[in-house]
Amino acid sequence: MEARRGIPDLYLLLIVFSILGIGIVMVGSASSVDALAVYHNPYYFLERQIIWSVLGTAAMLFFSRVSYWRWQSIPWPLYIITVVLLAAVLVPHLGRAVNGSRRWLGFGPLTVQPSEFAKLSMILVFAATLTSWKVRDFWHGLVPHVLLLAAVGGLVILQPDLGTAAALAGTAAVMLFVAGARMKHLGLLGALSLPTVALLILKTPYRRERFFAFLDPWKHPHSSGYHIIQALYALGSGGLLGDGLGRSRLKYFYLPEQHTDFIFAILGEELGFIGGAAVIVLFVLLAIRGYRIALRAPDNFGALLATGLTTMVVLQAAINIGVVTGSLPITGIPLPFVSYGGSSLVFSMAGVGILLNISKHGLRGGG
Repeated sequence: MEARRGIPDLYLLLIVFSILGIGIVMVGSASSVDALAVYHNPYYFLERQIIWSVLGTAAMLFFSRVSYWRWQSIPWPLYIITVVLLAAVLVPHLGRAVNGSRRWLGFGPLTVQPSEFAKLSMILVFAATLTSWKVRDFWHGLVPHVLLLAAVGGLVILQPDLGTAAALAGTAAVMLFVAGARMKHLGLLGALSLPTVALLILKTPYRRERFFAFLDPWKHPHSSGYHIIQALYALGSGGLLGDGLGRSRLKYFYLPEQHTDFIFAILGEELGFIGGAAVIVLFVLLAIRGYRIALRAPDNFGALLATGLTTMVVLQAAINIGVVTGSLPITGIPLPFVSYGGSSLVFSMAGVGILLNISKHGLRGGG
């Protein structure tokens, strides 16, 4: 096989823009009632999502034209910037508190979510370090990576944002496995982390309530189980073909976070099982194209980078859909390219741009 410099993966591009298009339409539909009530403009969130989509597309085009090899030389500056930004969120008057969480840095009217930057930067850092550090060595290869992840994950948990920390850990585990880490070592680390996760859930009242609501949402239908029950009502109401675009009843102040974390429920209500299944199929196709790019990458760095970028998107989608369908406890993970949110969309599109750049250097006949 030989490396080539060709066109980017157009199938991946088509898949991403298909999901993005669905997201724009659904943000417009799901947010209209809330936007009219709060901002007296039913298109308030839709207009901003379109702007973020344009900025995200610009970020994708920029990163698709920058050779991915350049990112291999700057892992430590990226890591330091990530830690500083995540720490700044926790500083009063720097970080902005919304609904009890400190996840945003404010610059005038503009807000940025450093944890979204951390998702992209940690993938770049791990891809660079895993290329040179042999992770089959537990103490000198695997443990240093765990410590790097623990520092970032710990700051994310303090926001508090256990869902993003879980996505970071899951993506890191896949990258470590692909880099050659022994399964018994990864299994050991997973087993050792379980008591910590259990403690974080059981010792924090709202997390504990969410966990038990996941087990039996009908026990507390007006409090901790409310989100799940309303989401299931929305999905059940949609049936096979849906109630029709724009005809959701649950968006009339029944289902909270209807255009962000729970947008998939509104999508299922309006577009039915067929619409929801189509979105899931698109994410499966995205996974296939992303991992295909990883298999065809001309070097280990490109393979690890493509693996991490693909895993992060697919894992977030799986967690979000799992939460909305009542298959997982509630976490604040958006549905990539679909949920409303500028930071998530721009950094996700930047990751797609890097994937497209790797695909241009793929090997002939590989994967």
